[in-house]
Amino acid sequence: MRLFKKTHIDFLGKRYMWYAISSVMVLVGIVSVVFKGIEYGIDFRGGTELVIGFSSKVAVSDIRVALDKVGLGKSEIKSYGSDENNLLIRTVEQGEGTTISDKIKLTLQQSFPNVTFEVLKENRIGPKVGKELRLDALYAVLCSFIAVLIYIAFRFRYTYGLGAVIATVHDVFTTFGFLSILNGLVPGVNLEISQEVIAAFLTLIGLSVNDTVVIFDRIRENEKVHRSLSLSEVMNKSLNETLSRTIITSGTIFLVLLILIIFGGEVNRGFAFTMAFGIVTGTYSSIYVASAFVLDWSIHVQKKKIS
Repeated sequence: MRLFKKTHIDFLGKRYMWYAISSVMVLVGIVSVVFKGIEYGIDFRGGTELVIGFSSKVAVSDIRVALDKVGLGKSEIKSYGSDENNLLIRTVEQGEGTTISDKIKLTLQQSFPNVTFEVLKENRIGPKVGKELRLDALYAVLCSFIAVLIYIAFRFRYTYGLGAVIATVHDVFTTFGFLSILNGLVPGVNLEISQEVIAAFLTLIGLSVNDTVVIFDRIRENEKVHRSLSLSEVMNKSLNETLSRTIITSGTIFLVLLILIIFGGEVNRGFAFTMAFGIVTGTYSSIYVASAFVLDWSIHVQKKKIS
């Protein structure tokens, strides 16, 4: 199935404009991370998290007043999922074993004796474990970059591997920055950095590289077949030939993620939103970052040989 028959789009003719757009996107993300910061989930900063299902609606302000009396007034309290009776209570306060969660449950029982509740979810992470998880997540992403570089350098050439890594770094930085910008601005979507979001980043790396490899593979084939064409012409031809496949693959994944965002519930929305944004940047970067870098670097090497 092909969405487009024979396109003749000059993808790389305006690559410098797209370089500028990419640079602005990354810069805006970095500025947001520096000034607005990022919010870690309970997995990475430690603390206690409870999801409580109440038998009837309880005001968040009343719960905050009750928790303030036992020194937990700074806890984060918000609705959870589509049921307005379900609330998420999260605190960074530390305690031995189940001390904090027991204190929260006891306070709720005493403060709202006429309302029954059920603990739907309970997480407890120590600060040391949270720090270790942050480092492990960073190592996982860095190892992914190295694996991508080695794989594509062996399968194609070192320049191609470097282009793929630069494109992947672009995807991760752009997505990470926009998570910082959009966190708290998108209703019903929790965009704090959690293990689910890290899983989305690692999946994004794999999908982005897969798209890049398909394009690079077609470029290599066309270089052998169309020897009379310049590298720029070969690349544009390859990008046009793979355009339909790229849009169908990325579009299908995007639709699935969109369904997850709408119907997947609170737990899956952060993962799905991160992946959906990353799919867009990953598809874009395979063309305007990875391929463009390979072209410009190859031209640079060629000029050095002539001089």
